[in-house]
Amino acid sequence: MLACGQPARQPRATWQHCGVTAATHSTLFPQGPGGSPHAAPPRGADAVLEGLDPEQRAVATALHGPVCVLAGAGTGKTRAITHRIAYGVLAGILQPSSVLAVTFTNRAAGEMRGRLRQLGAQGVQARTFHSAALRQLQYFWPKAIGGGMPRLVDRKIQLVAEAAATLGTRLDRGELRDVTGEIEWSKVTQTIPAEYAYAAAKAGREAPRDPTEIAHLYAAYEDLKRDRSVIDFEDVLLLTVAILQDRHDIAEQVRAQYQHFVVDEYQDVSPLQQRLLELWLGDRDSLCVVGDASQTIYSFTGATPDHLLDFRARHPGATVVKLVRDYRSTPQVVHLANGLLAQAHGRAADHRLELVSQRAAGPEPVYAEYTDEPAEAEGAARRIRELVDAGVPAAEIAVLFRTNGQSETYEQALADAGVPYQLRGAERFFDRPEVRKAGIALRGAARFGGNDSLLDEAVDLPSQVRAVLSGEGWTTEPPAGSGAVRERWESLAALVNLAHDLAAADPGATLGDFVAELDERANAQHAPTVQGVTLASLHAAKGLEWDVVFLVGIAEGMLPITYARTDEQIEEERRLLYVGVTRARERLHVSWALSRSPGGRPSRRPSRFLDGLRPGTTATVGRTGAGAGGGVERGTPQGPGAVPRRAQRVPARCRVCGRTLTDAGEMKLMRCEDCPSDMDEGLYERLREWRAVQAARSGQPDFCVFTDRTLMAIAEARPETPAELSRIPGVLSRKLRSYGTDVLAICAGHEGAEVDEDD
Repeated sequence: MLACGQPARQPRATWQHCGVTAATHSTLFPQGPGGSPHAAPPRGADAVLEGLDPEQRAVATALHGPVCVLAGAGTGKTRAITHRIAYGVLAGILQPSSVLAVTFTNRAAGEMRGRLRQLGAQGVQARTFHSAALRQLQYFWPKAIGGGMPRLVDRKIQLVAEAAATLGTRLDRGELRDVTGEIEWSKVTQTIPAEYAYAAAKAGREAPRDPTEIAHLYAAYEDLKRDRSVIDFEDVLLLTVAILQDRHDIAEQVRAQYQHFVVDEYQDVSPLQQRLLELWLGDRDSLCVVGDASQTIYSFTGATPDHLLDFRARHPGATVVKLVRDYRSTPQVVHLANGLLAQAHGRAADHRLELVSQRAAGPEPVYAEYTDEPAEAEGAARRIRELVDAGVPAAEIAVLFRTNGQSETYEQALADAGVPYQLRGAERFFDRPEVRKAGIALRGAARFGGNDSLLDEAVDLPSQVRAVLSGEGWTTEPPAGSGAVRERWESLAALVNLAHDLAAADPGATLGDFVAELDERANAQHAPTVQGVTLASLHAAKGLEWDVVFLVGIAEGMLPITYARTDEQIEEERRLLYVGVTRARERLHVSWALSRSPGGRPSRRPSRFLDGLRPGTTATVGRTGAGAGGGVERGTPQGPGAVPRRAQRVPARCRVCGRTLTDAGEMKLMRCEDCPSDMDEGLYERLREWRAVQAARSGQPDFCVFTDRTLMAIAEARPETPAELSRIPGVLSRKLRSYGTDVLAICAGHEGAEVDEDD
């Protein structure tokens, strides 16, 4: 919420998402009468399908069994999956409350909720993985763990610094950020501190410090969290997974609520998120995933396209739909994007999609070489100034670069040229101090405006908002130069522009309506458009689009970045450039500098990725064959002799009396609660002592290693082989790999194995 107060009213559906972000400015948005981007809800299920192309319609009508949508950039994937959900709801096939749509950013989830509302599919849950898991964790914590849930820390870097201090380790700001990244990677790949060095080496990661030292820092960080009774965002997923694994009754309660799942940006799923998804699904296959392996650019965080690429192997009966009709970019931009991928190698490249532009022809991409980086920035700013003067809105222009450190030069160049700008990926809009203060002022004016002399001359909503914000620093003309003062003004100007949009769509809107809309947007992190050129890293630009895009610093050593050495790392850098190219709708400018600073040695050369694509060059590497075209591939019928999608669930029976078991605790022990136990008490105590050591080493609660019930089941079964151990409920494959040797050694009576084992 923007500020404390009354609950937000539902905003008017006829205007709410008008001009919110560049990404919504698209021919794929529903068009209402008169060209308004907000249509009335469709009259029925069949009306939802109107305006969809054949492949999008195939997605929308594929409501049964597993579905995989391979969607190229700009092909309308969000349109396809939201229409799929809406069609299922309006046709009576899907219950809105039983659908969970999962994506990766609050902005994307907010946009999806807005589109579903427009389509008449209210009640569908659209959330990020973390948001969905956090709601479940908060609800089930008292039942599963007891007591209050630990406090969630939103920034772990300070805790990492304190953990380093306990070890006498000094980390500068860059090292702190890098070590924190390694801890996050470890957790989403389910790597405990003791296994970090091995896992990092296996994954080919270049650790920012000695891997053993990072493992110690990781362990100290987990100790500090436990001592302070706090958890981080990765713990939200880890703890939710642990509860759903060990409490079958809770897992079944979640599965009873959610019957149908949709996962957007599936190429970015981490192993931990995939595990959570599997637990949500259980033995069902009502799953639709959407992604593009050619847009995998977050592998450094643990994301992997393997789950997307292996989907057909895991689900032989899946329907696969390929979307290749590009409605975003001109044929010239699409040609460059296809050319980049045509030279790619690796598994993702083998599954690339050949885009086909659906737009009219536009200008060819422009390539420019400069002597140094300041000259490159000045050249871009000069061209942007010309575009703005020619009528191109500044908000429809973006400057994209590889690293955030490149931003400052362009900020200064744009300020010198008198061009407004905004930084993407900086502090979230509704978290900015000036926006929070403005919200408090607007809320007060909405409640007590009749006693405010500032509003005496304000006759409509825009003038009321301007009057209130003038007391917060807004002026009719922007301040000169760049920096914090200019950024604060741009934030307030965005609120003023939003008031104009609301008044244009609803002349009767009040200041109270405006405040309610801001609250709704704050909850969804649905920021209004700041009227300025966007400056963003290529990573932060994912999911957005603009009329004009300047790709700057496209030189060897910057893209691909210097530290990208392996084939996999180089190919990810190529995909990053592909993402940048496909952000442009109409105009694309690509530039590089021969040296970093004026007078420097001109030793740089254009990125190898441009070889064969820019005029006068030839490709240094090549591929044969075209990428995949669009279409629908039906899954293999699951007839006699076919490989089943999933094993059928067999009722659990008591191994003593044979009665069918329904209680989760009894199912874990494989016997009724009141049937006699033959548990080896001594073995059980040794297992508990071993578990305490493991939990301390990994910085997890004891139950995350094994629950008491699982240890009791092991002490009763006394397994002798890995196969026997794996049949005990609660001993999953990952735990078998991590702890199987220790547990079997303890069961065999090898004293000390649990403390001598070096894991």
